[in-house]
Amino acid sequence: MNSVRYAATDAGQAGPPRTNSRYGHAAGPPMRLLLTEPARGLADLAILPLAAPFLSFAPRGDGHGVLVLPGLLASDTSTALLRRFLRLLGYQVSGRSLGRNVGPTDEVLDGLPARLSVLASQAGGPVSVIGWSLGGIYARELARQRPALVRQVITLGSPFARTDARRSRAESVYRRRSHLHEAGLRVPTRDELARPIDVPSTAVYSRNDGIVSWEHCIEPQTKLHQNVEVRCSHLGFGVDPATLWLIADRLSLPPGPLHPFRAARLLRALYPGHP
Repeated sequence: MNSVRYAATDAGQAGPPRTNSRYGHAAGPPMRLLLTEPARGLADLAILPLAAPFLSFAPRGDGHGVLVLPGLLASDTSTALLRRFLRLLGYQVSGRSLGRNVGPTDEVLDGLPARLSVLASQAGGPVSVIGWSLGGIYARELARQRPALVRQVITLGSPFARTDARRSRAESVYRRRSHLHEAGLRVPTRDELARPIDVPSTAVYSRNDGIVSWEHCIEPQTKLHQNVEVRCSHLGFGVDPATLWLIADRLSLPPGPLHPFRAARLLRALYPGHP
């Protein structure tokens, strides 16, 4: 059966601490952000109904296929509102349909490429892949191994550039499930994960993330790759109105080179430091 190599975890593989030379040394998220993640995630969710009129004007694209992948320990239930929003915009949307995400099991290593192939066939062309946290690492590896089937990748708080296992609050959660994981060469090293992919990508990150350090969720910007900051919690990426608008904007782009995101004047406050 065809398969593709994936990241081990949000936390990555064990190894000596290193420094991200481009973005400086990044400590793990402050404890105050970790402890308030549940409350802030609920606050992000509570704002969503109020933002519904605003989101009804979100950009619409050509209705191509979109595959949405959840984070560590999450299932498709966690992305239900995001997928519903994308369906309302006219896209052919699918979850991963592989149960709870406990890491790179054999079922995931074989099942995700198959799911991508099926959706691309049903949609009649390459698929955009959105991944939340660990799901974003899977999304990038799918694009790396199956570029002809992936139109673009959007990662939501995904620490693909993390070089130190201690920089994730999810490390211990992952380690407790390592006995379920495939341990062979199908799992990339951290250096391999951080390499650029050959399809357009947008890395969405938040300095308010209490699970992973935001510095490890971004990469050098190029004509194919862009980083965009939002203000939500890690648990709020899938319901944050600014993130949803940004996703809609990215999905509305035609295939090909990435057009940089430019927030409208009235929306610029939602995207810190963005022109």
